[in-house]
Amino acid sequence: MKIGAHQLRNGLLVAPMAGITDRPFRRIARRMGAGLAVSEMVSSRPELRESRKTRLRQDHAGETGPISVQIAGADPQMLAEAARYNADLGADLIDINMGCPAKKVCNAQAGSALLADEALVARILEAVVAAAGVPVTLKIRTGPAPERRNALRIAHIAEAAGIQALAIHGRSRACMFEGRAEYETIAEVKSRVRIPVIANGDVESPQDAKRVLELTGADGIMIGRAAQGRPWLFRSIARYLETGELLPPPAAPEIGALLAEHLEALYDLYGDEQGARVARKHIGWTVRAMPGGEEFRREVIRIDDAGAQHCAVNDYFAKLAA
Repeated sequence: MKIGAHQLRNGLLVAPMAGITDRPFRRIARRMGAGLAVSEMVSSRPELRESRKTRLRQDHAGETGPISVQIAGADPQMLAEAARYNADLGADLIDINMGCPAKKVCNAQAGSALLADEALVARILEAVVAAAGVPVTLKIRTGPAPERRNALRIAHIAEAAGIQALAIHGRSRACMFEGRAEYETIAEVKSRVRIPVIANGDVESPQDAKRVLELTGADGIMIGRAAQGRPWLFRSIARYLETGELLPPPAAPEIGALLAEHLEALYDLYGDEQGARVARKHIGWTVRAMPGGEEFRREVIRIDDAGAQHCAVNDYFAKLAA
């Protein structure tokens, strides 16, 4: 799969998820088979650029390229400046968020709220493409609501503006994450545009990935929630799509080693105190389907010290291996 001049090793992308797809998550997902990992969204508001949260979200130290940074906002000129600013910091790709359904984002008329104003969408895309100096991609939903699906019109606007790839989540803004994703809209868009189209929503297994690619004709798959605690999902999907082979789930020692690596990277990025807090959700996702996982999760979320947390995780996996 190619985006602009950037050739990806495959069409498997990590969806941008606020509070989740930080540098440690992205690096592990890429190493486990993802072709691209899009960063957490960063605000286009210039007064927030020097905040600690934004600086952490813009930390790409040690990541292999291409580096994709997602920006969010509703003002064309602010978004254009944010694109230029992040490209100057080293972003190889700029992604525009028009897919987030969260109330906090939509109340600011950003994210998927933008889909209701097609004229504003056009102004934003034209401004960002003109300013960025690097390829620009776009993430959307199928429309404001099921009865107001306008993804095809948005796709035509995007293509005309010079957007280089389009990711579509198979739900509307109103659907949030309820019900099942639908892929008919994605298939229609793919059949009507020339730019790469990436399907997103409810891909939880290698078989799901193959089915969605066949249903939509999409150039790639974007995976979010299903990879939480399961970064090896990308490796499994890549092998299945290439050979038809279903890899067995990783054994406990490999999972434990991956989680330990993740914890160390979180402590390094955020510091021990915040890193231990951030790590709790990743530990919970990792052990949720493992023997005694729920009991261990309830124990480990009470641990505040990073060293003690790390030891507890090591002890849990040592017992599983024994």
